[in-house]
Amino acid sequence: LDNLNGSSRVDGMFFLLSQIEPENRYSILMDVRFLNKMHDTTTTLPTPSFMDNETRCGESILSYGHVEKVLIGGVLTLLTFLTVCGNLLVVISVCFVKKLKQPSNYLIVSLAVADLSVAVVVMPFVSITDLIGGQWIFGRVFCNVFIAMDVMCCTASIMTLCVISIDRYLGITKPLTYPVRQSGKCMAKIVLFVWLLSASITLPPLFGWAQNVNDDNVCLISQDLGYTIYSTAVAFYIPMSVMLIMYYRIYRVAKVSAAKHTIAGFPKAEDEESMNCVTAVLKLQREVEVCVSFSRLLKNDRKNISIFKREQKAATTLGIVVGAFAVCWLPFFLLSTARPFICGVQCSCVPLWVERTLLWLGYANSLINPFIYAFFNRDLRTTYHNLIRCRYRNINRKLSAASMHEALKLAERPDLTRFVVQGQKMCNTS
Repeated sequence: LDNLNGSSRVDGMFFLLSQIEPENRYSILMDVRFLNKMHDTTTTLPTPSFMDNETRCGESILSYGHVEKVLIGGVLTLLTFLTVCGNLLVVISVCFVKKLKQPSNYLIVSLAVADLSVAVVVMPFVSITDLIGGQWIFGRVFCNVFIAMDVMCCTASIMTLCVISIDRYLGITKPLTYPVRQSGKCMAKIVLFVWLLSASITLPPLFGWAQNVNDDNVCLISQDLGYTIYSTAVAFYIPMSVMLIMYYRIYRVAKVSAAKHTIAGFPKAEDEESMNCVTAVLKLQREVEVCVSFSRLLKNDRKNISIFKREQKAATTLGIVVGAFAVCWLPFFLLSTARPFICGVQCSCVPLWVERTLLWLGYANSLINPFIYAFFNRDLRTTYHNLIRCRYRNINRKLSAASMHEALKLAERPDLTRFVVQGQKMCNTS
């Protein structure tokens, strides 16, 4: 009968039944029905979801070999570990070193806390998900919590970078009035505002405006068009625009300062044969005026050099920060903005490996930030060096000694020494 189809199978069954004795036909029919039900049940049993190659959302589950898992796991673990260590050093340095406890460094601590939260709360779960091929195994409830923490911490990091750029710009353009207003309470309010604004982006999916995509295999932030535009604009495009504007203005200020803060030279000696009496008197009067103002020029020159170096340092630091920020986060947010318009609001049609690569590139910004500020901040760099080498004592004394050494190097500049010698010679000859 298995080789027959349709009406041929029915005719064959009737023929076999006609050859059986009537008292046995009923029991045989019941046995046949039972076997058919068992056959239908075994053929319609669903296969386990973890064996599927695709989720209901259409995203392919990647499969890795043992070598690939070891390599991917090692790289992601190292990235997470370095991010934790770097940002933890920033928090410890500012909180326990007296010289670094300044209101302007509150923003650095806020940035480090945000990046540290990304490394502790977000990166481990993303690493586990990536190692098993991209399948979400932590449940629907935790998916919403995870997305909220991910969005809030990353947005807080980006928003803090934006506020730091504004803080540096005001410190350069208003050096007399801004430090007075830069109190601890004011900076604490700014930090609180940054975190509240970051948290506001996570609230809509939790209260029904835009639901996250979660079908037990995939955990994806809401693809609602309105929410996507709102979240990407507040979390990235607006802060990025502000940072670019601040960097351009600081660059302009530093460029103007480079032309303004120059050392004035002394008049060159003229041939005595070509000078008459009037010219000689005017020359003598001019040299006397130069000698009288000589000490004032030296004092102002040191001040101008300090201002110029601070402006150049701020422009360089902010330029590298903005550049690293753009390289890390711009590809991810461009993809996040375009995805719902290309794939629709239900799922993601972007290859999983592309999404994960761009996501981890954005997370790498949390690793870069503490090392950028340490590279351009002598006090942070010295504190890092002592903490890593377990030299906890007398860190403040070492920072003061480093500051004194820097001041001596500034006083011993070759061009400044040449300026002093030239002025002394002219004053002696006059």
